[in-house]
Amino acid sequence: MTVTQIDIDDDALRRAMALSKVRTKKEAVNLALRFYTEQQERAARITRHFERAHEWGAVEDAETLHEEEKRSR
Repeated sequence: MTVTQIDIDDDALRRAMALSKVRTKKEAVNLALRFYTEQQERAARITRHFERAHEWGAVEDAETLHEEEKRSR
């Protein structure tokens, strides 16, 4: 663990602690950091999958199918 002194938005911290039910500021900050990194990693994985699907032509196939379904309604 690293000891760091930072200025934190008191209102945001209070809200985060209330929503997450953590008891300490340290827990709230660590939870927020983990949440943020997990969300960013998930977004990166989704982007990689979408890029692969695009390379395979799956995106265009899905778009074509969608357009055909819209026309048939």
